[in-house]
Amino acid sequence: MKWLTSAVLGLRVWLGKFNWHHKANPEAPAKNQHNEDCIMSKTNYPSYEPSYGYMTEKIRHAYIAKAIDKKILPSTAYRMQDIVSLSAPNNSSKPIQFWQLYSVLGQKRIVRIVQNFYRRVYQEKDWFRMVFARVGDEPHHVRTQSAMWLDAMGGGLKYHGAEFRLNFHHQHNAFQLMNEKGAERWIKLMVETLDTSQKYMRHDPRVRISINTFLEYFMDKYASDFGFQTKSAFGPINAPVKRKLNFMNMTDAEIETLSAFELKEGLADRGVDVKKQLQKRELVKLAKRL
Repeated sequence: MKWLTSAVLGLRVWLGKFNWHHKANPEAPAKNQHNEDCIMSKTNYPSYEPSYGYMTEKIRHAYIAKAIDKKILPSTAYRMQDIVSLSAPNNSSKPIQFWQLYSVLGQKRIVRIVQNFYRRVYQEKDWFRMVFARVGDEPHHVRTQSAMWLDAMGGGLKYHGAEFRLNFHHQHNAFQLMNEKGAERWIKLMVETLDTSQKYMRHDPRVRISINTFLEYFMDKYASDFGFQTKSAFGPINAPVKRKLNFMNMTDAEIETLSAFELKEGLADRGVDVKKQLQKRELVKLAKRL
């Protein structure tokens, strides 16, 4: 019977180790479970079907125009599907434009981020909180801000009144915040919000950068409209998009429609020395020879 007793004791020890391992690693059994919020090497957007809102097209057009002027987007951006589409690109090397965010996040995640922001606003004890409190309570601001974000981000017809309503709000209800002091506090609270809202961003690093781009675009607009400047920033924004030009696959007419800047970049990518000050017609000739 000694051998049986030893076997039982050995089994108990082994089981004890097995149970301790699972208690110490409660997530171990779930390693192979699929979760939509896990880090995905390959995305399959749109996760949520996007649609145009009251202000989506106008804001998209205005942003693209400004981005082209700043050389962030190529002059052909209006014709590039990855840029103008309401669905985010699945190629992780391409940025997510802010009007594509709904296709990635859906409504609940966007609302959660806005809720987190206004929770911070209403925890403030000074003048900043009072500006919001005079307009409405915390749920009121969550509803209106969420509606605006969803409308601009491809979430459909959510923000009635569009830009007229938005401008009226800032010129009347939020006028006391439309200055450097108010903007700096708003940016600080929003950065804190985004830093603690990663779980709502689908583990796609492009999402935070896209939200930063969205916020910076509007903050720059307000700074211009109300005549103030800010020193703070939301963080990294979408990097410049370069159009890959293959002159050999382009007709002469297509080459001639390119700007001097695009011609220079395309030629430089091909190893052509364009450091000299060349006129556009000379750049066109070089491109046609390739």
